[in-house]
Amino acid sequence: MERPADPGASLARLPGKDPHNNPGDVSVDFPVSVVLPAGGTGERTGLQTPKQFCGLMGRPLISYTAQAFERVSWIQCVVVVVATESLALMRDIAQRYRHSKVRVVPGGSTRHRSIRRGVQALREPEEQVGAGTPKVVIIHDAVRPFVDEDMLSKIAMAAKEHGAAGAIRPLVSTVIATTSEGYLDHSLERAKYRASEMPQGFTYEVIHQAYQKCTDYDLDYGTECLHLALQYCGTNAKLIEGPPTLWKVTYKRDLAAAESIIKESLSQSSCVLTGDCPSALSLAASLQKAFTTQHMDLDIIPNLQGDHANYLLKEWNFIQISVNGSLSEVKALLASLQAAERALLNPVVVVWVHLSGADLPSIGETATEPAAISDLASPRLENWKTFCCTVSTSGSVRSGCEKRVKCGVIQKSKSLFKMC
Repeated sequence: MERPADPGASLARLPGKDPHNNPGDVSVDFPVSVVLPAGGTGERTGLQTPKQFCGLMGRPLISYTAQAFERVSWIQCVVVVVATESLALMRDIAQRYRHSKVRVVPGGSTRHRSIRRGVQALREPEEQVGAGTPKVVIIHDAVRPFVDEDMLSKIAMAAKEHGAAGAIRPLVSTVIATTSEGYLDHSLERAKYRASEMPQGFTYEVIHQAYQKCTDYDLDYGTECLHLALQYCGTNAKLIEGPPTLWKVTYKRDLAAAESIIKESLSQSSCVLTGDCPSALSLAASLQKAFTTQHMDLDIIPNLQGDHANYLLKEWNFIQISVNGSLSEVKALLASLQAAERALLNPVVVVWVHLSGADLPSIGETATEPAAISDLASPRLENWKTFCCTVSTSGSVRSGCEKRVKCGVIQKSKSLFKMC
């Protein structure tokens, strides 16, 4: 499958990040669980570590995939099927990154045998996750982290209605058949064919029955779950065109592309806290317009209390505008981030903008202010960056200062957001 030429452009936001995201016109009101086969050895990456456990920005790839499913409220359980020798590692990942919906089970010798074990595990009670057999089972690859709720909703609804559903993408290369001597035999008309992708969805009855009826040959050499549903249950899957972001991390270069997507998506939005100061609100409004020209979203809120507390769970980038030299506001922000363990999954960026009444013709970055902010953070809050600048509120220089701080904050923020 094709990789996006501009990875960040193909994924505006990392799943679970957008506070304005309301995917899907139809809500999923039936139980859905997920099976993630993750027992591969990653031979094609040329790395000793299986690719699902390779780190992206210090966090295993499979954790990003698990997060993409856990953020979906109507998904009750995520069964991760791993090789026996990786059980302890995967359980440690689930615990470290607070994957509360994840259940880890040992896999089989092949992909189909592992998926079958995952499907069977959904009938077994487990205290830590949603109990009960689901109506629909979604099967996905552990190394496809960029799946969004809208696509999952389409797959789940179609699977419930038709018994099976799967994502497809256009072929990017012509498929040819060769003779035993290595010559061209014939080629397929590319426009008539599609590449089968993940996710795929099935009613539990269909996928369970398919794995009960299939042969050992299917389990050892088969690769397509939709084919098993058709062959052994007579269920003709509904095919749904998927977005370009469904691509699979297969080779070493794909790990770099995936990390680039994550960095780009994390830099697409920020939240600015103003308190109730008119000067802070004015600067925030100017920043909001400037961020828009950079294709970035900036939400303006007074604080992280009450209805605004949800930004602690949806945002990783914060700009605190203060009207005095006190660290109390940024101290409260860092305390809230620490309490929410926000830096556990992704880097957190805090930009502190100090509004000063003095005639300061330029923004300044000092060594003492970042150090002062750093001292406020717990040693556990290691995954974060800070930047400080000062803006004059004096009428004689304010306009120029606001222009400079807009450029400075935007450039520094984007740099910080992407370098984490």
